[in-house]
Amino acid sequence: MAPSYNHETRASELVSLYAPQIAGKTILITGVSPASLGESFVKQVAVAKPAAFILAGRSIPKMQALIDELSGTHPEITIKPLSLDLSSFADVRKAAENVNSWADVPHIDVLVDNAGIMAGPYQKTEDGFESQFHTNHLGHFLFTNLIMGKILASKAPRVVVVSSGVHRVGHVRWSDYNFNDGKNYQRWLAYGQSKTANALFGLALAEKLGSRGLLAFPLCPGTCYTNLSVHGADDLVSFAAELTEMDNMYGNKWLWGMSEMHFKDLDQGAATHVFAAFAIGIADHNGSFLSDCHVADPYQEEVYSWALSKTDAERLWALSEKLVGQEFKY
Repeated sequence: MAPSYNHETRASELVSLYAPQIAGKTILITGVSPASLGESFVKQVAVAKPAAFILAGRSIPKMQALIDELSGTHPEITIKPLSLDLSSFADVRKAAENVNSWADVPHIDVLVDNAGIMAGPYQKTEDGFESQFHTNHLGHFLFTNLIMGKILASKAPRVVVVSSGVHRVGHVRWSDYNFNDGKNYQRWLAYGQSKTANALFGLALAEKLGSRGLLAFPLCPGTCYTNLSVHGADDLVSFAAELTEMDNMYGNKWLWGMSEMHFKDLDQGAATHVFAAFAIGIADHNGSFLSDCHVADPYQEEVYSWALSKTDAERLWALSEKLVGQEFKY
């Protein structure tokens, strides 16, 4: 029976369907800490026997349990841990240099830019940028481009950029992406900005490199409880209320509450990751924003106009080059 391709779709059922596309692939994913969508994606995809997982994260000890589990259940899969702190340009450059130096990894078939932080207090990174914008977007922008040679060496390269439906409350603040050093800060606006940036980055990759065979898809995985909600763990009521307040300001459908929200388990939460990474027949939609295992419908408010703008995607690319201090011309 074919999957339903909606909010109930499970990563595990898609893995069974896409097994021929997964077998033998080299997959790099950021953000695989315990109880995360990244960890769920890896566990599900491992069943279809990819050749290798490169597991990138700030703390290798936090991913050790996953490494040990994979080594026991799927010893045929090569597992390579990679230390990567997306909030530091120096560390991102070091991680990319390591990947590019690995002779046993001649290409990367699928890159999943999955790691992120969500709705924390105002902080600036060591490089001087608001932490969510830096970690969620700028770090991935730099890392992805620095290893692009290995991605393009694949016969069928894909980049998956994990955004969020919360992009609905945060277009890119072109003149104040740092929130005036915290004076204008609201944690959901900052998260929303970073998730809009993720969407525009995926679109820009498709526009710039689609002619060279690259498929790139930004996505919303849906809503599920993961370790990403750590900053709201002590007071989930006010955590959610602040987001609803932003929805009221934007006047989108979520202002009427969470009645349309479908909470997913981790298997369901990773389904759109799997769809974006391995689905066949979606090449004609290169760069499209995906939600619940389909191309998101702007008329149903599954994606918003500022996350679909090719003009903004190009503008963000130029801004990101300026902020990371390096140009990437394709």
